[in-house]
Amino acid sequence: MSGKALNIGDQFPNFEAETNEGKIDFYDWMGDSWAILFSHPADYTPVCTTELARVGSLVPEFLKRGVKPIALSCDTAQSHRGWIEDIKSFGKLGSFDYPIIADDKRELALKFNMLDKDELNADGIPLTCRAVFIIDEKKKLRLSILYPATTGRNFDEILRVIDSLQLTQTKSVATPADWKKGGNCMVLPTVKPEDVPKLFPNGVETVEVPSGKSYLRITPQP
Repeated sequence: MSGKALNIGDQFPNFEAETNEGKIDFYDWMGDSWAILFSHPADYTPVCTTELARVGSLVPEFLKRGVKPIALSCDTAQSHRGWIEDIKSFGKLGSFDYPIIADDKRELALKFNMLDKDELNADGIPLTCRAVFIIDEKKKLRLSILYPATTGRNFDEILRVIDSLQLTQTKSVATPADWKKGGNCMVLPTVKPEDVPKLFPNGVETVEVPSGKSYLRITPQP
């Protein structure tokens, strides 16, 4: 039986697990950092290898943002250690600098609803879908994305989302469609006109629309 679906803003449950680096307590491993937990159907599979290699190359970018990456795959820690050599070779990585959780009994995949019922392995068991969970320093789930097992993830997009989450957590803005770090932002509708000069010293442009409502307010990234 699968676990309870996690919604944005929920407390992300703690757990203990074996990894290629030894046993971890998830909360202890996170410490005061954010985390990105991303799952994989199996070791020694092509798309997963490209993804873990890509994250390996992006570890400095995640750490720059105070985010620790951790992967999960439904094989043993011993299997992970062998697979890592292939990942390093494919990605031309000198080292592999984040852990892979060993979920060979699919306990965490079930707990976090990570199974893709449309993609089955040779034994007819559902594969783990490509789940992405971004968890903040308070252990709250800030973002959840589920990709089917056949579709690799875009980690540039995941970094972009982290930049947006961390910006909008502390500033009274939202990020518009296709926003990238450094781009213009939208002033939140909850910001009163009299508070705009204090909060946005670089100015705000209000876009005129047929409704006559002044809700489209654009400002340089704070």
